[in-house]
Amino acid sequence: MSDLAEVRGWLQDAGSVAVLTGAGISTDSGIPDFRGPQGIWTKDPAAQRMSTLSAYVTDPQLRVRSWQNRRAHSAWTAQPNAGHEALVGLERSGKLTALLTQNIDGLHQKAGSSPDKVLELHGTLWEAECLSCRARRPMAQVLDRVDAGEQDPPCEICGGILKSATISFGQALDPVVLQRAFEAAASCELFLAIGSSLTVQPAAGTCGVAVEAGARLVIVNAEPTPYDERADALLQAPIAEVLPALLPNV
Repeated sequence: MSDLAEVRGWLQDAGSVAVLTGAGISTDSGIPDFRGPQGIWTKDPAAQRMSTLSAYVTDPQLRVRSWQNRRAHSAWTAQPNAGHEALVGLERSGKLTALLTQNIDGLHQKAGSSPDKVLELHGTLWEAECLSCRARRPMAQVLDRVDAGEQDPPCEICGGILKSATISFGQALDPVVLQRAFEAAASCELFLAIGSSLTVQPAAGTCGVAVEAGARLVIVNAEPTPYDERADALLQAPIAEVLPALLPNV
């Protein structure tokens, strides 16, 4: 497999780069991943039920626990790390066509990535959405109600179930966002997958779309992924170290 210097050369030569990020890019900001050795679901498999739509809708006590977890989520105080900042530099170089992310923490935008470049495939924690009428409001407003004693606050418009505006298992992705993601993958010269297990579809499928369209695929991840055999390069160094080294002057 290619080394860091060769991949840096590919990035310098590429006219267009699309990026997919997963939870691994945010671990250095204090946000744990899900499937890694210290991941949330690895340490507590039952926690995955909170990310399953059918369980969330049918189990009021699970929703109560979910709201407490949202209240304590590390995203509220987390700061972008060097990996996020390196991707801002890639955007400023003019090569970045789209920044696809499976993350819900908003750290790319907080680092300075343009909101119109960031495609939040799995939604955002920063908003709450009603599962009935689809009305949205800032998450902070709903958490204020939790703090005031509402354990499972309903929608103030229709009385429906509220949830973070994130994509749970059993819930469809936004078709517009997904279409833009596949278009970016199909039109780039180099596709950079960072900190993702590449096991969750359809987001992971953007790697295959890029390869089939003729792009180079570079995977930066600590653990093996299902797409490793299709990659032109695998980089397993810490993300907050490898991205600044990989993207210094692209």
